[in-house]
Amino acid sequence: MHSFLEHISLNVSDSEKSFPFYRDFFAYLGYKIIVDKEDCLAARGEGTDFWLSPTDEKYIPDSFHRKRTGLNHLAFSVSSKEEVDHFCNEFLKSRGIPMLYGSPKFFPEYTPDYYAVFFEDPDRIKLEINHFKRS
Repeated sequence: MHSFLEHISLNVSDSEKSFPFYRDFFAYLGYKIIVDKEDCLAARGEGTDFWLSPTDEKYIPDSFHRKRTGLNHLAFSVSSKEEVDHFCNEFLKSRGIPMLYGSPKFFPEYTPDYYAVFFEDPDRIKLEINHFKRS
């Protein structure tokens, strides 16, 4: 059997903050917005689709934390270290989004040439843009 991850569905606590963030984020990464409604935002790239929906109000008090069981972060790979740097300068800095762990930088504990930036979305879901040579 052959399989691949077809889509990821994320619930967001405030679609008025998260949808604009993700519209810009996905556009910057070359994804196409395939659904854009008040209650759903979906984007398609070369691999996995992303579907975002507002969190039901009764679940909002149980906010996301990446240290709990479940999702830790989402990583997107780009074709060069320079693209990571461009993303930092053009997307993150222009929006005042803080970069985590002193990134962008090399993370040799992953692989010797692993270069990445880490940051958070409006719900504090950790996101990563990286580049490294795959073997």
